Amino acid sequence: MPAPVSKPDDPALLRIDGPIATITLNRPAAFNSVNLAIAQKLEQLAAYLEGADDIRVVVLEGEGRAFSAGGDLQTIGAAAETGTVTPVVGELLKHYHAFIEMIRRMPKISLSSVHGSAAGAGMGLAFVTDLCIAADDAKFTPAYAKIGVSPDGGSTVGIVGTVGSRRALQIFLSEDNFTAQQAHEWGLVAKLVPAAELKAATRKLAERLAQNPPAAIAGTKSLVYQAATTPVKQQLDAEEHKIIMAMNTEDFRVAVKKFTSKGK
Repeated sequence: MPAPVSKPDDPALLRIDGPIATITLNRPAAFNSVNLAIAQKLEQLAAYLEGADDIRVVVLEGEGRAFSAGGDLQTIGAAAETGTVTPVVGELLKHYHAFIEMIRRMPKISLSSVHGSAAGAGMGLAFVTDLCIAADDAKFTPAYAKIGVSPDGGSTVGIVGTVGSRRALQIFLSEDNFTAQQAHEWGLVAKLVPAAELKAATRKLAERLAQNPPAAIAGTKSLVYQAATTPVKQQLDAEEHKIIMAMNTEDFRVAVKKFTSKGK
């Protein structure tokens, strides 16, 4: 399957450089808010990347001054006025949530690179990825309770599993916004860098992550995400299955030979 060709005015762009794929949210005039067009494009790009065996790391970033302002309230507000929220938001989330599902399950490392503001579903997107690197002046805004709604866009998927239920309730119900430094302290952000260095630091981290062999990435990601809800015996069986699969690869044979020859 050939890689999708991105046009400059696409709502999300795909760039591939070796084992690293970068998806850029591309609605800068709307602060990369998520509408139906961007949700459909993200689903299309993720479907391609999930099956692309040569890709090991998927980076998510935003064009312009913000990572993402979350759901497009212009579209959603208009639907609320006309009584069409159920079909309009249902269709949007069908595609956006399909994208989130693929990001979580694909046997590749996903890395969000956050600058400016990440609000609502944009905040959810920042933290639903496997890892997040952020500019030290980035700001995260839950936004949901303030407009009388509950979280969507994978927000509870990424945040609750990282910070626990009590901190998650604090974030969603009592925080107007929080800083990148707070997010780092809570374990939501893996690495903080000066804003001017974000792109270079993201590339450096993505290159380091891409050095992990595919079997190691796929097995580790699968095991980590299922650990919290899997009985111990079942989890141990899964660990055995995954590690034996990885040990049957050429990557493992080469790595072990290199390691064991060091002491000789």
